[in-house]
This record gives sequence, C-alpha cells and structure tokens, in this order.
Amino acid sequence: MRLAQTLAATLLAATSISSQAVTLIHNFSGYQTTDKTLIQFNAMAFDQGKVLETGNFTELDEKYSDAERIDAKGKTLLPGLIDAHGHMLGLGQLNELLDLRDHSLEDSLAAIKHQAERLEPGQWLLGRGWNQVTWPGKQFPSREQLDALEIDHPIWLRRVDGHAGWANSKALHLAGIDKSTQAPEGGEILRDSEGEPTGILIDNAMSLLQQAVPSPTLAQEKKSLQNAFTTALSLGLTSVHDAGINEQTLTAYRELTKENAIPMRVYPMLSVDSHNYVKLLKAGHIGSPETRLYMRSIKLSADGALGSRGAALLEPYHDRPQEKGLLLYPESKMLSLLKLATDNNFQVNVHAIGDRANHIVLNHLEALDKKKSQQEYRHRVEHAQVIEVKDIPRFAQLNLIASMQPTHATSDKNMAGDRLGDKRLIGAYAWQTLLNQGTPIAAGSDFPVEPANPLFGLHAAATRRDRRGYPSKGWRTEEAMTLEQALRAFTLDAAYAGHQEKMIGSLEAGKFADFILLDKNIFKIDPQEIWKVKVMETWVEGKRVYQNTFL
Repeated sequence: MRLAQTLAATLLAATSISSQAVTLIHNFSGYQTTDKTLIQFNAMAFDQGKVLETGNFTELDEKYSDAERIDAKGKTLLPGLIDAHGHMLGLGQLNELLDLRDHSLEDSLAAIKHQAERLEPGQWLLGRGWNQVTWPGKQFPSREQLDALEIDHPIWLRRVDGHAGWANSKALHLAGIDKSTQAPEGGEILRDSEGEPTGILIDNAMSLLQQAVPSPTLAQEKKSLQNAFTTALSLGLTSVHDAGINEQTLTAYRELTKENAIPMRVYPMLSVDSHNYVKLLKAGHIGSPETRLYMRSIKLSADGALGSRGAALLEPYHDRPQEKGLLLYPESKMLSLLKLATDNNFQVNVHAIGDRANHIVLNHLEALDKKKSQQEYRHRVEHAQVIEVKDIPRFAQLNLIASMQPTHATSDKNMAGDRLGDKRLIGAYAWQTLLNQGTPIAAGSDFPVEPANPLFGLHAAATRRDRRGYPSKGWRTEEAMTLEQALRAFTLDAAYAGHQEKMIGSLEAGKFADFILLDKNIFKIDPQEIWKVKVMETWVEGKRVYQNTFL
C-alpha cells in the first residue's frame, strides 16, 4: 500500500510541463513500428495531445522554432506500451491480498500465518499466486495444511493462473462444500481417498466457494482500479485491455470516466458471465477509439489452465493419462453466447489454452465468420497457448488475432513438457509460426497472473529465457520473436486488436502523444538485460503522468 501511495504522489506531482501550444522533445533514441518497419527518430513535436511530427532534431528544430523544448537527455523513447490482456481489478487488489507468487510451500504457510495476525475477527484471509508446480513433488496443497496453522479465519487462496483455489475447512464449511457436494459442469472438486474435499477447487467449482466471500463494494472497486492505473503508468503502460469485467466493474469505470479520473486508456471486455449481459450488449458500445474508456468486446473462457490441468486437451495429459481437462461451457452454449455478441456488433475474445479448446473455438469463429467478415470484428483467441499443428493455419484463414502473453512461455517452460509431452510442444507458444503466416499477435501479460511489467514481456518474447537467464540458450527459440516484432506486438498490433490503431500504437502524425522514456536502449543492450530497464517517464496525450523519482 505504501508503494502505491508513493507512486500516486509521484503521478500527481508529474503533471504537464507545457504552457505553450507546441512542444518539441529531443535528444533521445526513438523507435516505433509502422507497416512492419522499425523507424528511428530523435525528435518529436506534439500539440494539444497529438503528434505533429517525428524525425530529425535539426529539421524539426528549425520548423518548430517557437516550440517549447524538452531535452530527454539521451533516454530511449517508445510509443506507450499496451497490455492486450490484463486484469485491472486484480492488479489493483494486490495491495489488499496476500501475494504468494514465487513462494515455496513453507514460505506460503508462514506468510499466511503472518497475514492472519493482521486481520479482524471473522475476516476472510484472501490471497493468490501459489504455484504447486514449483514445489518439490509438484502436488496440490490441501486444507489440512491450512488447518494445521490453527487460524480462526476462513482462507481462500487462488492459484497463480486464477483457475484453481485452495481453501481451509472453515471456508469450505461456510460455503456449504462437503462430501456430498457435486461439482458444477466445467469444474472439479478434488477429493481424498474417502471422498472428502481436499480444499482444492478447479475452474467452475471455485464459484461454489466464491459466493461465500464478501464481494467488494463499488467504492472499493473504484479505489482498486485507481491503484491499478497508478501501477500501470509507472511501468510504461498507457493502455490496457481489461480481460473480463462484470457489470459492477463497468459501472466503476463509467463513474471514474465522469469524474475524469482515468489517466490512461482502458479497453474492457464484458464477461459473458456478467449480470445483465444481454442488456449490456443491447445497450451498445461505450466510448470510441478516441476516449479513455472504450468497450466494444466480450470475453468468454472456453477452458481452464495448463498448470491446474484444466486446459481442455484433445489427448490425455502426459503426466495424468486419465484426464483431458475441462470445457467451461457446453459447446452449443459457447456458440450461442458468441453469436449473441456478434449479433449486437461486439468483438469476441475467447480464452483458449488447450488444443481441444482452441479447435472448438476456431470452429465456432468459423461459423460466425460465415455471416459477417471477421476483419470487421477482429475476433481474438486469448492465449492461443497449445494449438494442434494442423489448426495453426486456420488463424490466418479466418483473419484472427492471437492475443498471447510472452512471459507465460518462460514461466511454463518447466511445466509444459510434463503436461503435454514433446510432440504437443510443437504447437505450443508458437509465436514465430503464427507471425510467419501473417497472424498478428497482440501481446500482454495476463497480470496479476504474471507481473504487469511489459519490459518483462519484451524480454521473454525476444529471448525465451526467464529473468534468471534460464535456459542459457533459450527455450524452443525457433518460436522467439525479434525485438522489433515484440515491440510491434506490445504497441501497434495490440492497438489494432482494440480497434484503436488509428489513434495509438505508434507516434505517427495525428495520433495521440502517448509515449514513454526508458533509462536504457533496449535495442543496444544485451537482450537478457531488457527486463532490468526502467521506465523514467510516462506521457499520455502530451502530458507527463509519471516520473521515476527512485533513480
């Protein structure tokens, strides 16, 4: 919370410095991608929030002789980075939840015990981030391990991917989950040898427990979103595609819009599970490509995640031959929900991780495409993580966008082979294969599943190595992106995936002056060092909204 408050103060202090109409920023190494070409420049003129021109300082200095000049002091300038798949509410709530990312089981239990000491009597202990595949034995934890801590609070901890949860006995009791409880379709309650719930709930079964957890109020959601804005801007994100929101979160965004309290661009996807889904679709799009809040898409999750074995596979899991994962909706219902969206002129963005889920989603999108042009909607497959090789060309045939998260590959590299075996890895995390056939990739992070820092994503995309440098030669590097491709995926192609490429994604004349300044040149340093690069300033519509005061 202290960091968020410090960043908020920094944002408040770092306001527009221009009192004259035209501003000329210079003395930087600038890079942007346009029409698949990397363009370099060292000066940029902007006025009233929009770019006038980029180019050589000598020429622009003469042309804009009356402009206010800003010396960037040798920094590197990029268009504002776009995360095409993140969860803003989850990011903003991290300060309020127990964060167990990168914790061992022992460290997780110690952190849970410590967190309980801070809570009021009867308060739920909530957290996320645990990942059993990084623990010795790679086994799911159990309620007994939580019960042994003798904590008098209901405990509910979501797995790092958000597709499984870990509860203690008190939480299970409050939710009415016992030996006789049946899992809903698309979900699983893990049980011990006697049929008792172990405390692990997967995918749709999580809703059984989640309904017992007090929901955040509208005011709390607005505060969490503002925390997320602060964090995102400090990391160089000027736009985020919020991957699945409900009606209350949409209301929070709309109220913040009226209060002029959204300092960046947000492209939310309405969840098909949202209350009043049909009514909200019929109400039509919200905003436009020019506005800070622009909603014209929906989000549907076809399956679960690989780490929790909820991803729907065509063949059984390599390390669990009796399982093939879960579809979260019957196929017919999935298609009807997607068709309802396109009937109301909404883009559909479908979470599909396993090869079976991807195959079904491609079939559904092909069925939708027969009625209207895909290029009008720009439908997306979110994650597109494990694809049967013969299905990959269908992305190009259907003009689909692959919305992918580079850090998923470097996080999953030790687990993916266990789950899939070597053969299915050929169609997994297949960035270069998709790019080579002309399929655009809109890059993101899936925060808070992964860290929100887009420099981590640029690093992972170009190196296929984790931040420890492992493996030293990269993991399946034939699918790595070039750094130029990665930059495009986090800028222009992400903007295209949100129907906003005419306004953002590059710094061409007439587009918004959304840009960032970095302390090092990502095109000149060792690619393994890219993740260490710091954002020094973030600008939105020609106004500085973040300045790094920590260096």
